[in-house]
Amino acid sequence: MVRRLKGLYHWLEAFAAALWFGFPSHKLTVIGVTGTDGKTTTTTLIYEILKAAGLKVSMITSVCAVVAGKTYDTGFHVTNPRGFEVQKYLRQALSHGDTHVVLEVTSHGLSQHRVDFVRFAVGVLTNVTHEHLDWHKTFGAYMKTKLSLLSRARVAVLNRDEAEVYNKAGGLFRKKRVITYGIRRDAHVSPKTHPFKTTLVGTFNRYNCLAAIAATEALGVPFRSAQKAISVFRGVKGRMEVVVEKPFRVIVDFAHTPNAIEQALKTVRLASKKRLIHVFGSAALRDRTKRPFMGKASARYADLIVLTEEDYRTEDVNTIIE
Repeated sequence: MVRRLKGLYHWLEAFAAALWFGFPSHKLTVIGVTGTDGKTTTTTLIYEILKAAGLKVSMITSVCAVVAGKTYDTGFHVTNPRGFEVQKYLRQALSHGDTHVVLEVTSHGLSQHRVDFVRFAVGVLTNVTHEHLDWHKTFGAYMKTKLSLLSRARVAVLNRDEAEVYNKAGGLFRKKRVITYGIRRDAHVSPKTHPFKTTLVGTFNRYNCLAAIAATEALGVPFRSAQKAISVFRGVKGRMEVVVEKPFRVIVDFAHTPNAIEQALKTVRLASKKRLIHVFGSAALRDRTKRPFMGKASARYADLIVLTEEDYRTEDVNTIIE
């Protein structure tokens, strides 16, 4: 009942806001990016590629919003802003003369109707792995929520190497234009068909780059613009960010899912000549079922693990650690 009331509240807010601001997305080309991991980096890459192509573009991520030429510290951190804020930002972008907006879309944003009444030209799904089961209850429900973004978009961009997601989507989007990207399997966009250079480390970031290339290709952006933007892109703050080099390297990363920890540590392990120390925690009152898998991923690669608190709210820190 509480979930339904919360969803109804956000739906009404989103509808009222869309009405108040004149349904701005109808006059914009909006690209939505969802997935368990890689959303923020992929969103920012698309934004940078569109800028390199000479287009006027804004973006909204969980790190910041760059709207109408101004940067805002959103404070959203892990989810979408409220429906009112989404529509307000879209109106600001439109009034500024922007033609495109790239929007990071979370599963909570979708299930709570925060991005309802936003018309998506392109929907990108990076991957679907274990996360947010405290809210969605089952992995199947979580995946269905993620796929709902693609069902609303004119063009769906899918990771061909995510077999379970791709197979599920295949039966849903037969009549929709689908662009695939991948490294291991045949795809429309791959390192072979679309070679690029990047300073971003890790295979997961190669996937992020390919997703951005696929999304912008769906919009008719020249590939050379993507190549140029990707080659000079230095990453997103707090995503595999090197903050100290000497006497030892310190990297800050947002990895907070089992898969993200696995991919981040695997990448750092390959580049580490000495010990790898992993410091992390898990937010309280959120998906408890992922915690053992996070610990398992850390133990697989780290020489030393330091467990700390991450927004323990009302839950006992020691209980989270155990």
